[in-house]
Amino acid sequence: MLKGVNLALMMGPVIPVPVPRQVVEALESVQVTTSAGQASGFQLTFTISSKSVLNTLLLLLPQIGPFVRVIVVATINGIPNVLMDGVITNQEISPDVKAGKSTVTLTGRDLTAVMDLIEFTGVPYPAMPPEVRVLLILAKYAVFGIIPKVIPAIFRDLPNPLERIPTQKGKDLSYINMLAGENGYVFYIDPGPAPGTNVAYWGPEIKVGVPQPALNINMDAHTNVESLSFRLDGESKTLPVVFIQNKQTKLPIPIPIPDISPLNPPLGAIPPFTAKIEFMNFTAKYSPMQAIAVGLARASQTSDAVTGNGKLDVLRYGRVLKARQLVGVRGAGLAFNGLYYVKSVTHEIKRGEYKQSFTLSRNGLVSITPRVPA
Repeated sequence: MLKGVNLALMMGPVIPVPVPRQVVEALESVQVTTSAGQASGFQLTFTISSKSVLNTLLLLLPQIGPFVRVIVVATINGIPNVLMDGVITNQEISPDVKAGKSTVTLTGRDLTAVMDLIEFTGVPYPAMPPEVRVLLILAKYAVFGIIPKVIPAIFRDLPNPLERIPTQKGKDLSYINMLAGENGYVFYIDPGPAPGTNVAYWGPEIKVGVPQPALNINMDAHTNVESLSFRLDGESKTLPVVFIQNKQTKLPIPIPIPDISPLNPPLGAIPPFTAKIEFMNFTAKYSPMQAIAVGLARASQTSDAVTGNGKLDVLRYGRVLKARQLVGVRGAGLAFNGLYYVKSVTHEIKRGEYKQSFTLSRNGLVSITPRVPA
């Protein structure tokens, strides 16, 4: 690998172990994608001789059990970063007759995959608020090192068990996502901080915190990105309108929801123009505060009209850029400088190369801060 970069690969059922040296030497590339709003995925590419025992071993790995766990750790300048903790979902082989070698590709996604295997429809949760149901579901997966980070629902729906008992619908993953959607929350699994551990987050999407070191462009020796371009979508911003049903008259009351909240503060001084109105009729069945929470989450999703796409070299940047956090941008001009939310990151690791492609988003033009952390 590169000087200052060490890559560790572990595989195995439930509790993975470091792979043999022959497997590491056959590894050609690693690709890991982390994105807000969807599960993380990975792809490992190996090049091996058609006569090598690894050819059979790698293809038989998924037959060890219902799943094979994979952990990828990149150590940058002595600091370990767990890039992926997931399971293999697909494998394929492409033989090269002329060269006498084969390319084996293992594809998978994070540990949400193990929550999407078994149907648990009908499991009752009497007198339990949503966060307690989520904690009970996540407790099943403690063997995978999953640590719950569950934020209590702001607006609880706690039915009287004498009138109604909530029951699970579908698999664990779909049910947790359903509960998150009903409360304006998100759910994802973040690998780390230590190899073999994962944080399962269920709560509001947070766009505040300590920013990562700035991405610099057009700054000569201080430039640390290879490319970065921006786009303003003037038709993306939507004004959600939720409906609250009056219990006496049974008439729905429309309420427009703004896109600004304590967890989604303005990152740009000039917000985009509201281009569309979305009527969320299904919120009439929710409690008033629950409907507002769903509306706030929807407003946050559509408010990010400014998007940035770029690529960087990890060694030049000095660390790994992480998704679902803030980062500063410098040298892009008055309209696009400032803080951004890192929406997605793709790690691309090859021999002698470690680069990242990334997508940034923001809900306005012109920075609201005079400077960003360097």
